[in-house]
Amino acid sequence: MDNFIVSARKYRPQLFNTVVGQSHITNTLKQAIKNGKVAQAYLFCGPRGVGKTTCARIFAKTINCTNLTTDGEACGACESCLSFDSGASLNVYELDAASNNSVDDIRNLVDQVRFAPQLGDYKVYVIDEVHMLSANAFNAFLKTLEEPPKHAKFILATTEKHKIIPTILSRCQVFSFNRIKAEDIAEQLAYIAKTENITYEQEALNIIAQKADGGLRDACSIFDQMVTFTGNHLTYKAVVENLHVLDYEYYFKLTDAVLNNRMGEIMVTFDEILKKGFDGHNFIVGFGEHLRNLLVSKDQYTVQLLEVSEQLKQRFSEQALLCEIPFLLNSLNFISKCDVNYKSAKNQRLQVEMTLFQINNLTAAHSNAEKKKMSL
Repeated sequence: MDNFIVSARKYRPQLFNTVVGQSHITNTLKQAIKNGKVAQAYLFCGPRGVGKTTCARIFAKTINCTNLTTDGEACGACESCLSFDSGASLNVYELDAASNNSVDDIRNLVDQVRFAPQLGDYKVYVIDEVHMLSANAFNAFLKTLEEPPKHAKFILATTEKHKIIPTILSRCQVFSFNRIKAEDIAEQLAYIAKTENITYEQEALNIIAQKADGGLRDACSIFDQMVTFTGNHLTYKAVVENLHVLDYEYYFKLTDAVLNNRMGEIMVTFDEILKKGFDGHNFIVGFGEHLRNLLVSKDQYTVQLLEVSEQLKQRFSEQALLCEIPFLLNSLNFISKCDVNYKSAKNQRLQVEMTLFQINNLTAAHSNAEKKKMSL
């Protein structure tokens, strides 16, 4: 049996241009390399799975390339690039600060900094989860970080910038990585699927992208799991079922029932959702997100804030036309109160049902008012 390589590793970017969703950082790093203005230390901060360590490795590869391309990328053909690609390069040293956070660990690193690279001009030291270093380890690192040898470059990576002491921050150029947009993640997943000859429904990839919450690595892990489950054919139904995500059709259906004052249908739909094993709290929070999306869709200027497919944007826009802004705002207010009180409620189902009654009563009251106007 062939050795399976997870998508996050197999499709890890090898050039700055292939990094997803971080062009503001990759462009700056390329310009610094092209212009010979490479700093002595960088701090890469941002959420998990957005490309911090990947960019650090690409940076180490690029500054040692002997034949840079015109746009500042590594050539991939010189001896240095080939050694990087094969994992045999001695010019990049990675330290996991989560498990090597003592003064002795930093002293060992500092001792290595003195040695010049055997191939290429620079040695790059990448310290992951740098916020995990102890206070004494940080202090032992300060002098070397401020005045390293000419051949040494440091890249510190962290998910918790606020834990980095100011004296470290002052010695680094700080780059903040963004959460990756759902549409960019879905596009990358589509590329992986096509490369691996996997058929897919676009909405299935959109659900995976939303579930990943801005992290491409998480998205690739979910993607691999779904492919294993579905057998090389990703469908929206299968992804929703396996990830235990509530189908958005329920929210569209529920909103239609509320707008038409069909309380019986609302209660039956909620009961059906509970019988499928979904938590009442997650349901009401999801309903709040749906109503928020409708509110955003009321204005063509803000509809771009929706992280959904174009087809789904159209559906939100169509349903938003049927909803008045006061109704959406009051409904969101009821849902917010339910969200706060849910865990402390003794009868949590009743808590959600009362919220649905209150939301339905908004349209019922409006409908009665309209009838009175017509009778007059």
